Amino acid sequence: MASSKTKGGAGNKLGLWLAIALVVILLDQFTKVLILGNFQLGDSRFVTSFFNVVRVHNTGAAFSFLAGAGGWQRWFFVGLGALATLFIVVMLRKHGQQTLFATALSLILGGAIGNVVDRLLHGYVVDFIQVHWAGWYFPSFNIADSAITVGAALLIWDEIRRVRRG
Repeated sequence: MASSKTKGGAGNKLGLWLAIALVVILLDQFTKVLILGNFQLGDSRFVTSFFNVVRVHNTGAAFSFLAGAGGWQRWFFVGLGALATLFIVVMLRKHGQQTLFATALSLILGGAIGNVVDRLLHGYVVDFIQVHWAGWYFPSFNIADSAITVGAALLIWDEIRRVRRG
């Protein structure tokens, strides 16, 4: 019988990590459907003194990087997302017993796929969360972006813990 520290144990957890990614994808897509159904492009609704719900279309990447590139970036980011998906699934199969690492990868995977779905369906990513303070506005983002950011922070935390132990 394989222990949870073996490759077999990691493979047995792959379903859990993929389920976490699926939850992120579903939550991301559900919220985007709500925004698309209830907001016109450019609409904004005040929620608190530092938070609005908006409808923004991002044809680029983070912070609208390459947004005005002429259209080729859509397929570039779809391809990049597909490659990232393959790489992350391989890493989850190989290191699935490392809970923090695998959780981080699962969040990144779900977020990446959520945004790829947007690019395939619409040609752009639907962003709707707007944070602001004293006239300064952070670029709008979505649930997928949030999952990717939390996943990246967890990867950094995991690496710091690993270095401190070693």
